[in-house]
Amino acid sequence: MTSTTFTRRHALALATLSLAAIAAAPAAAQEWPAKTIKLIVPFPPGGPTDTASRVVGQKLAERLKQPVVVENRAGASGTIAAQFVAKSAPDGYTFMMLATPTLLAPHLYKSAGYDVNKGFAPVATVYDLPIVVVVNPTVMPDVKTLPELIAKAKAEGGKLNYTSSGPGSFGHLTMEMLKDLGQFDMQHIAYKGGTPAVTDLLGGQVPVMYADLVAALPHIQAGKLRAIAIGSPQRIVQLPDVKTIAEQGFKGFDAVSWGGLLAPAGTPRPVVDRVSAEVKQILADKGVQEQLVKAGAMAAYGDPAQMAERIRTDFDKWGKVIRDKKIAVN
Repeated sequence: MTSTTFTRRHALALATLSLAAIAAAPAAAQEWPAKTIKLIVPFPPGGPTDTASRVVGQKLAERLKQPVVVENRAGASGTIAAQFVAKSAPDGYTFMMLATPTLLAPHLYKSAGYDVNKGFAPVATVYDLPIVVVVNPTVMPDVKTLPELIAKAKAEGGKLNYTSSGPGSFGHLTMEMLKDLGQFDMQHIAYKGGTPAVTDLLGGQVPVMYADLVAALPHIQAGKLRAIAIGSPQRIVQLPDVKTIAEQGFKGFDAVSWGGLLAPAGTPRPVVDRVSAEVKQILADKGVQEQLVKAGAMAAYGDPAQMAERIRTDFDKWGKVIRDKKIAVN
């Protein structure tokens, strides 16, 4: 056999192998999903993140023709779940519903155990969770707008108290930022969770709260709390008559807690794109939108690139507030 003949045969064999690999790649992608998909929720059952996960998970299962099992791994602002997902195999069978507390936890905990910008593959944003400034109308009958609250805070020389769902919570961070922008002061009374904070707000022990809409809305609708400002850039369907913070003297103000699907870093791009496309269709469904509204959330799709940018932007924006205010939880 001449060297020329050998070279030609070698080249032909390599070409055959290359063609086989190219043909096999789409086939491998088409085989996904071939088994149960796990969707990790970093909080206990019942909250908006859990509800959104179960609504989207059920619809994904129907569209992908495979079970989607929602698994709650609560604790430490979602860091336990995030660590688990970051270390999971990037095979397209493990996802997590990221929420703002878990996004910001690396700023608040000495060792969160994951890099939110590098340890995951963004898939799709799913929902926005509006936050609202509320007051007890019995304790503060004359405070009906944000400027009136600020004027009262200034008149009391920083002695006025407010609460949120906890130290380092999104409501806490947002009020701290607002205090700087409005040049007023209030004292944060920390509670461990939104429920005890709302309970004491209703009882008059603390007069003001920056609350998740899901926690405050039933009491607003019952007239026991008064909503005076929304952190979202636009008014929200649940409270259409309540002005945004931006409308009340703080142009461009934007503070929205949100959630979205993540996968472990290295998850195949065809899988990420497929799930993202399915989520887009799911969130366009009116029935799904209504289910999320009932949970106090709003459908808000963003593709992988948009989610990655939102992660970077919010991580940096709220990280600065945390550093400037020296906020920590441990």
